[in-house]
Amino acid sequence: MKQKRAYKYRFYPTNEQKHLLAQTFGCCRYVYNWGLRLRTDAYYQEHKRLYYNDLSAALTQLKKQEATCWLAEVSAVPLQQSLRHLDKAFMNFFEGKGNHPKFKKKHNQQSATYADTAFRWDGKQLILAKMTEPLAIRWSRALPNDAKPTAVTISKDAADRYFVSILIEEEVAHLEPTAQTVGADLGLKDFVILSTGEKVGNPKFFIKDEKKLAKAQRRHAKKRKDSKNRAKAARKVARIHARIADRRRDFLHKLSTRLIRENQTICVETLAVKNLVKNHALAKAIHDVGWSEFVSQLEYKAEWYGRNVAKIDKWYPSSKRCFGCGHILDLLPLAIRHWVCPTCGVAHDRDVNAARNIHAVGLTVLEACGEAVRPGRAKARSGKPR
Repeated sequence: MKQKRAYKYRFYPTNEQKHLLAQTFGCCRYVYNWGLRLRTDAYYQEHKRLYYNDLSAALTQLKKQEATCWLAEVSAVPLQQSLRHLDKAFMNFFEGKGNHPKFKKKHNQQSATYADTAFRWDGKQLILAKMTEPLAIRWSRALPNDAKPTAVTISKDAADRYFVSILIEEEVAHLEPTAQTVGADLGLKDFVILSTGEKVGNPKFFIKDEKKLAKAQRRHAKKRKDSKNRAKAARKVARIHARIADRRRDFLHKLSTRLIRENQTICVETLAVKNLVKNHALAKAIHDVGWSEFVSQLEYKAEWYGRNVAKIDKWYPSSKRCFGCGHILDLLPLAIRHWVCPTCGVAHDRDVNAARNIHAVGLTVLEACGEAVRPGRAKARSGKPR
């Protein structure tokens, strides 16, 4: 089954390429914000909706104006792609899949997307439009031999690192079917607790670098505004944030890949993270673990490799329910990690018991949806147990 897959690499541009990319990033940001302002004003003031075709035609006229003729100095393709991204953002907003689009800022991550008409790829080197030299890409892993990139996204983060994401369409082979299934309870003391009894510890990447980050932020706050020293201090802060994010992402990818390879079905709980972080005592720890990203990785990897992900209802009392007899406690404070069922007398580890319940209910959800645990059907289901 063919899937769209992105391969991301770091690259090191020359000074000339940095200058051209800075121009391109600025123009893409300007066009996105310009389009967002036009669509917002038209919708809220004139009760009229503008779409990609309307903005594309207006962009042609914008380039001819004397005040904005500098937009023609960069490739036209990334500018058109910015309008497509804006159109997609509004589509997600009106469908309830995302928030209202926001204006892009100069000091946040910058990006520009090139369609296949705006770059040259000979199998070894990548040359973008308006450039004469290929990008100096660090090939951390090889692209498939017959790869034909359909789009390329260039990005620059706050730590001044440049990345290229190459989108290709390739055949992803499903993994060999297995009869093994597992339930996973996400936590804070341990990142994930499996129904097999295995506990994967929480690395706490942010807490490990919190003091170093606080020191860098204090130094940044004391620098004079708009000075070069303040810019240097800001990059140091960004590098610490990037180190934390990179390590967390690496941990999540390795763990999600292992679970997908070992199990045909993974059962997880649907978590309302936005509501959970309202608890100020736990908000920092919840943001640090990355539950949403982990579940998202499980879902798309399951689709790639022919696995199943079952998501049970968030109100299901997985921790308070005895896995042995089904008795549900009236109250189970977070501080209590072990408890004994008053009905059957079985002693429970709070998290392992929850993982076992999630496992059992997740399989029931799949059965009720007609999916069972048949190999080769990669579906994510959500619902209450029947």
